[in-house]
Amino acid sequence: MESFNLEKIPNQKGRIAIVTGANVGVGYETAIGLAKKQSKVIMACRNQQKAEKAKAAILDKVPDADLEIEILDLGNLDSVKNFASKFIEKYDRLDLLINNAGIMIPPFSKTEDGFESQMGVNYFGHFALTGKLMPHLENTENSRVVTLSSIAHRNAVIDFDNINSEQSYSKFAAYGQSKVACLMFAYELQRRLEKAGSDTISVAAHPGVSNTNLARHAPIWMKLLMPILGPFMTHSPEKAALPSLNAALGDNVRGGEYYGPTGYREMKGGPGKVSSSSYSMDTDVASRLWDVSEQLTGEKYL
Repeated sequence: MESFNLEKIPNQKGRIAIVTGANVGVGYETAIGLAKKQSKVIMACRNQQKAEKAKAAILDKVPDADLEIEILDLGNLDSVKNFASKFIEKYDRLDLLINNAGIMIPPFSKTEDGFESQMGVNYFGHFALTGKLMPHLENTENSRVVTLSSIAHRNAVIDFDNINSEQSYSKFAAYGQSKVACLMFAYELQRRLEKAGSDTISVAAHPGVSNTNLARHAPIWMKLLMPILGPFMTHSPEKAALPSLNAALGDNVRGGEYYGPTGYREMKGGPGKVSSSSYSMDTDVASRLWDVSEQLTGEKYL
């Protein structure tokens, strides 16, 4: 199978994409890739000033980029509702929803809605956002939802008895839980879309290992080792965004697939289809997670 090449992807003019967390790291590079193909890119970001700076930087690289900033705080369900309402009022289609934004291994904190911050921002916020935008997605021919997971999903499970880390908190376990939740969501969303006879597809992706701002909460020992091990274990944010772009734009992509780097342990390398843990494909756990997500977010769909 021929590897993904962004330059060979047809022009996407007239299509509309939302990228959450488009102001930095993989989201920023994903926005650049979509802008190069002339998609209209809605940069869904929490911080207006940082988003404006990122927009200016993208326009330096892609002068004819069609970009718009909209404020979205995934740690606040009211913000998710307001973002979706504004988008629905302004646009009559949504071709791509890239559920990209995330935080990794921060000190314990809760979102405005009482979720553990990683579970809230990485997963519950995106679950609610996707639900709010689902009518627009389903009314747009060949639309896709791309949800980002991580290689950290492989050793993770959903702790339903401690889903918001209120009994105990391990920042690494909570991060893994949020990312296996994202992956299970992508798979379950595809199953529900198929059952509904929808034309929309759900795809998952992960960036591998890249030195982005996600690592700002990493332990000191990890930061000290990064300059030594980094060249062997990581790739640039630009390359780390390719699995997302492959999932979003690839000609042969099918619903329920998972894309990531194809090199050693999926840490780096060219983008392509990758496998996931057997746990991530457990349909009973995924169905339970969906039900819990609907209860906790108040967002019911499909």
